[in-house]
Amino acid sequence: VQLQASGGGLVQAGNSLRLSCTATGGTFSTYMMGWFRQAPGKERDFVAAINWRGDDFYANSAKGRFTIYRDNTENTVYLQMNSLKPEDTAVYYCAADRENANWYDKVGVYDYWGRGTQVTVSS
Repeated sequence: VQLQASGGGLVQAGNSLRLSCTATGGTFSTYMMGWFRQAPGKERDFVAAINWRGDDFYANSAKGRFTIYRDNTENTVYLQMNSLKPEDTAVYYCAADRENANWYDKVGVYDYWGRGTQVTVSS
């Protein structure tokens, strides 16, 4: 399984971005898909996840501003990010978990990772 993330960029605070992550190989529709982010010098943190049923989960920092959704016909998961803040600046990674583990916010449960896409939010 290969994951390709895209959609990052430089935006001003308050604006929006939509990230995309397309999977090739494997059975996308059966996977838990997650988004994580990593700022310089910090650990990789959970942002959002969506399981095979379409149930979605969010970090507190993302609730009310970000929406994760998937299109199984396109093998793609999206992260719509609204009301962006400078503290959202990070490299964003998508990931896939074959087992739909309950621990969706843990880096270690994910089997496949994309390369990441940079999101920079200016104040």
